[in-house]
Amino acid sequence: MIEYKPFWGKLLKMFGWKPIYPERVSRKSVICVAPHTSNWDFPLGLCYYLSMGRKPRFLIKKEWFVFPLNLFFKMVGGLAVDRSKKTSTVDQIIEGLATKVDYNIAVTPEGTRSKRKEWKTGFWRIASGAGIVIELARIDYKKKELGIFEIFTPTGDMEADIAYIRSKYRADMAKFPEKYAE
Repeated sequence: MIEYKPFWGKLLKMFGWKPIYPERVSRKSVICVAPHTSNWDFPLGLCYYLSMGRKPRFLIKKEWFVFPLNLFFKMVGGLAVDRSKKTSTVDQIIEGLATKVDYNIAVTPEGTRSKRKEWKTGFWRIASGAGIVIELARIDYKKKELGIFEIFTPTGDMEADIAYIRSKYRADMAKFPEKYAE
């Protein structure tokens, strides 16, 4: 059951955004958030997540974890990722999920706000490896809507699953469509 926090939803509405709430949420999930082309995606996503009464968790590059920002990002659920190391962030998250009852982690498959040729696959590998669902979430700047719009269970066929998931997103939803990974 979702325990809505009206303040955060009202804040989004005050700025002209329409939150999209799912009928149900999963206790454990990877939240695939796209498109991700702007720094504004973070405060919008955070307000949305808080409006659902959920504890936010998200991956963020370690370069953002410098004082005093590190204190803020830890407080709001940030998990630093060192992209220069070849250690498997995916494996670490899967291991951590095994011991948790309620754990939802937001991942941007584009991995950056800059233009990329393709999506990263970590979000799918985490969900598949942990045996959990992927909640598809979007930030649609064109319609000014954001939220979880579908719950997807990985089939085991990564290419087909990611193709299906990508078909649910479009460049024109992005704040900066030219930066969207087509």
